[in-house]
Amino acid sequence: MSTTAKLYSYDYRTAKTYMFATAFIAGNLLLPQLTHLVPNGGPMLLPIYFFTLIAAYKYGVHVGLLTAVLSPVINSLLFGMPMAAMLPIIITKSVLLAIAAGWMAKKTGVVSVLNILLVVLAYQVIGTAFEWVILSDFGAALQDFRIGFPGMLIQIFGGYLVLQSISKV
Repeated sequence: MSTTAKLYSYDYRTAKTYMFATAFIAGNLLLPQLTHLVPNGGPMLLPIYFFTLIAAYKYGVHVGLLTAVLSPVINSLLFGMPMAAMLPIIITKSVLLAIAAGWMAKKTGVVSVLNILLVVLAYQVIGTAFEWVILSDFGAALQDFRIGFPGMLIQIFGGYLVLQSISKV
């Protein structure tokens, strides 16, 4: 299952970079608020990463990086979630996601479940190692794999569906 898609790579000198980043940051502000209505929704559904994946895959690493860094910071400042102590870990995972998604899209030029699976695994495995180093607690570092597995599935299959639906735009 793969779709040839119009994929872009805007740089920081392009107004579209900031326009798209703003839209995806808004999505990353709204989606976590909705998922926090579900008990344990944040850690289980990993909503802060969803629009970062879409942003970086469709519009390039620069849009993805802006979304990856600003979304958790703004969420933390406005809503207290994620907690400030978790920002380094979440921002690191978000940045890894943006880099992996932007690279995969540029390298392959297609949207596929396999590509998105590889992107999610890449940022989660490397991010888990980083989290382990910071927390010195392997069990805590594995939280996204233990609790957040539904969120990873949403990123893979939901991300694929969204990217496929906007593939010709």
